[in-house]
Amino acid sequence: MDTPTRSTVIQIKEYSHAQKSVTLEWRDINVLVPVESGKVYRHLCCKTRVGQQPRSKQILFNVSGKVNPGELVAVMGASGSGKTTLINVLAHRNIGSMHVSGVVKANNKTLGLAINSISAYIQQEDLFIGTLTVREHLKFQALLRIDKHIPDRERMEKVEEVISELGLVKCADSLIGTPGHKRGISGGEQKRLSFASEILTDPSILFADEPTSGLDSFMAQSVVATLQKLAAQGRTIICTIHQPSSEVYNMFSSLLLVAEGRTAYFGLTRDVIPHFSSLGYPCPPNYNPADYFVHTLAVVPDDRQNCLDRIKTICDATTNRNPANVHDLEDSFMEAEWSHEPYKASWWRQFKTVMWRSWLSNRRDVLMFRIRILQSIFMGLLAGLVYLQTNIDADSIQNISGALFFLITTLAFSSLQAVYFVFPIELPVFLRDHKNGMYRTDVYFLCKTLTELPIFIISPFLISVIPYWMIGLQSEFTRFLICFVVLMLVTNTAVSIGYMISTMMKSTAAAGAIGPPILVPFLLFGGFFLKSTSIPVYFVWIEYTSFFKYSFELLSINQWQGHDSIGACQMYAGNRTAPAAGICFPDGDSILAFLGLDKDMYVVDFVVLIALSVGFRLLAFILLLRRSSMKQ
Repeated sequence: MDTPTRSTVIQIKEYSHAQKSVTLEWRDINVLVPVESGKVYRHLCCKTRVGQQPRSKQILFNVSGKVNPGELVAVMGASGSGKTTLINVLAHRNIGSMHVSGVVKANNKTLGLAINSISAYIQQEDLFIGTLTVREHLKFQALLRIDKHIPDRERMEKVEEVISELGLVKCADSLIGTPGHKRGISGGEQKRLSFASEILTDPSILFADEPTSGLDSFMAQSVVATLQKLAAQGRTIICTIHQPSSEVYNMFSSLLLVAEGRTAYFGLTRDVIPHFSSLGYPCPPNYNPADYFVHTLAVVPDDRQNCLDRIKTICDATTNRNPANVHDLEDSFMEAEWSHEPYKASWWRQFKTVMWRSWLSNRRDVLMFRIRILQSIFMGLLAGLVYLQTNIDADSIQNISGALFFLITTLAFSSLQAVYFVFPIELPVFLRDHKNGMYRTDVYFLCKTLTELPIFIISPFLISVIPYWMIGLQSEFTRFLICFVVLMLVTNTAVSIGYMISTMMKSTAAAGAIGPPILVPFLLFGGFFLKSTSIPVYFVWIEYTSFFKYSFELLSINQWQGHDSIGACQMYAGNRTAPAAGICFPDGDSILAFLGLDKDMYVVDFVVLIALSVGFRLLAFILLLRRSSMKQ
């Protein structure tokens, strides 16, 4: 059994830094994935009887191969043939839910997760923070992915070298852009930027999943030419590709054809046409070979059995592979995974670098910043004009309470809606960076929340300072400061709930749909629509977790405590059944009693409001940490 020893792991680390040329070999790779109950799966290698329900579905069957340094290998096949699964297994990526068996070796040494230290993986989808420029993105990558013993000056020199090498000089200072939101560099430039991000670490092996997807023929040819150049430097490059043009097809040195999870051909590109001709499947003249092989190895639903028989004949005719000991990859990778160093930068460097990126991103998102400021100004003016110079008398107590609750509600819902999309949008980028060992989850979460904190201080300040004296609330400056602090806590508690929802949901649509309904119960039991004495016992737990309740009580105490008597009429002395009209109050405490609020809860309300803000944010972090720690 090919199990890595401690000395093997040390050798892996040595050649990962000192040796660029790596021969990648894999033997008898089998992959099974769980299937849903009730589905029946039929395969040319393992037929099932009608009604039989297998627990798993086999994707790859005894796939073997070997790629030498300097080779550019194209993995081709029809949709669902297993080509992406194969490249994921070789790269040890996105295989958390799979059962994998077989052996993967680099320079005759068995690897597991340690292959990430000598390889790079370019996903089919280009994932970037669109508000950064090309140079800033590469600088960010260099600061966190290049070995920590390399000085910053050499890192920046490497960035400039890669920009020149991959033809990104003209767009180096252009924003990357976000599709549908902000225009940026072209698709071909984005793909070359993906290559540049990985080449910074000088990997010996490069995996690419459909690097020409979504590009026109010219751009696709340019991208593959870039891969050719990288392979000529001694790298081992394997990429899946879907229906390349004949020009692009001829640029690959070797070809691996996969059909129904089996190897249909693996060898030099120039030898594949004679090989298929010898099997009775000659490629027609003036016909794109790539299209012909994919069509030949595809399964047509109307002629399924004949297609499966043809594929079986072609796969059986491939070169017999050397027998190998088949064993579980996870067992053989145990030692290598134990030795893998997850992060190349210290916690402090990660924090500084991620904070820099987050600050740049927020600073350039001028539109959202302006919208939030204008929204705060508008809502503040609206509250001030609606409740303009409210007379302080017995009949206006409800109006003052309405004004205070309006400010709380406005900030709560606007703050929630401002952040529920934050993590779903950036989650793919974060998970990729985290998988690449660039930064920790706590670093990302902390930087994200800190860079957005200023706007969530400015917003409650505007919504409090604009209407406060317009409404005619208590004029002392200290009372205004208390009002501002309470509204700031409301804002950040709502933001914490928004972060929690954002980390739970996978899409902005789902987060937007679930966000407001979550706030409604808190709003209902916030003390304005329903007094605490009238709340059903089975809903008391909602009242105790409602930040509306604590903030409304604080603002009411701040407004009425120490207030002189109101009105010259029949006095209200705590009789909660007395009619509201024609009532006068001896002092502010009687007003609080009429509203069902307790002035003795002043300090407790502050403490609970802070605890709710911190608690919901901590829960959001735990949910994000769980997502980042899940096997991919």
